Amino acid sequence: MSLGFLGPAGTFCEEALIALRGAEAARCGTPFTTIGDCFTAVSSGEIEECLVPIENSLEGSVNESLDRLAHASGSIKIRAEVVHRVRHHLIGPAGLSRADVTRVTSHPHAIAQCRHFLDGELSKATRSAANSTAEAVQIAMAASSTDAAIASSRAAEIYGGTILAEDIADTPDSRTRFVMIGREPTPAVGPGRFTTSIVCVLNHDRPGALLAILQEFAMRAVNLTKLESRPAKTRLGRYLFFVDIEGSVERDLSIDAAISAIELQDLADVTVLGSFPVMNASG
Repeated sequence: MSLGFLGPAGTFCEEALIALRGAEAARCGTPFTTIGDCFTAVSSGEIEECLVPIENSLEGSVNESLDRLAHASGSIKIRAEVVHRVRHHLIGPAGLSRADVTRVTSHPHAIAQCRHFLDGELSKATRSAANSTAEAVQIAMAASSTDAAIASSRAAEIYGGTILAEDIADTPDSRTRFVMIGREPTPAVGPGRFTTSIVCVLNHDRPGALLAILQEFAMRAVNLTKLESRPAKTRLGRYLFFVDIEGSVERDLSIDAAISAIELQDLADVTVLGSFPVMNASG
C-alpha cells in the first residue's frame, strides 16, 4: 500500500509513521510539504494512505486537518490513529557548546514549547522560524557553526546533527495524535481499542440542539472522548461539531443506534469519518 506523511523526512510525523507501520514502510513513504498536499494526494489517488497530525496535548487541535476532514463530505476516512510522544532536542554541529549558540531555528510550535529552556540556557541566542523541525536542522547544519535547531533525534540522524541537549520542552510528556487518512474505511477486526469520529451539522439552530444530540449518546452509556466546534464556513455563527466516541460503530450497537436516532429525529446531519484502531507509540 502506497503511503505518505507530512514531511520532510525527520519530522515527528515520520517518527509516528515508523511506530505505526514500521521502518521499512516509512522508508518507502512519500513526504508532502503541507497538510493540504497530503489530502490532495489521497483524494486524487496518488497514494492510498497518508499520516497527518490532528491534535497536540499542548497546542490543541490542528485546525486544517479538522477542516479538510469535515469538508471532504465523507470521501476521506480516518483509517488509524497513533499517539506519539514528542521529544524536543537541541541539535547542532559536533563540538558546539550551548554557550556558543547564536541562533536557534525550529517550527514556531517547537520554539514555544521550549521557551523555558531557551530563556534560561540560550537567552542571548536569536530565534528563527522554519516550516518544520526537520527543515530547521537542515538550515542549522548549512548555516554557521554556531547555529542550532530544535527537532527530533531522527532529524539529527538524517541530517548529520549532534544532540547538544535532550528533552528540552517545558512539558516533558507532550504528545501528538496523528491519523492515517484514506478513501476507504478500516474494517473493525482484531483486538485493541477503537475510536469512532463523526461530524455533526445541526439542521436547526435552536436552544438545546447540541444537548439533544449529546443525550442520545448519554442515555445509551456511550463515552465521548472529544467534542469540538469549528466554523461551518457557510455564514457567521454557523458551526459544525467534531465528536470522538470510544468504540467502533460496527462492533458497538449502541453507537450505531445513537447516530441513527440523531438522524431520524432530524437533529443533525452526521458524517462518520471512520471507526479505527488506536495505537499509543512509545517514545
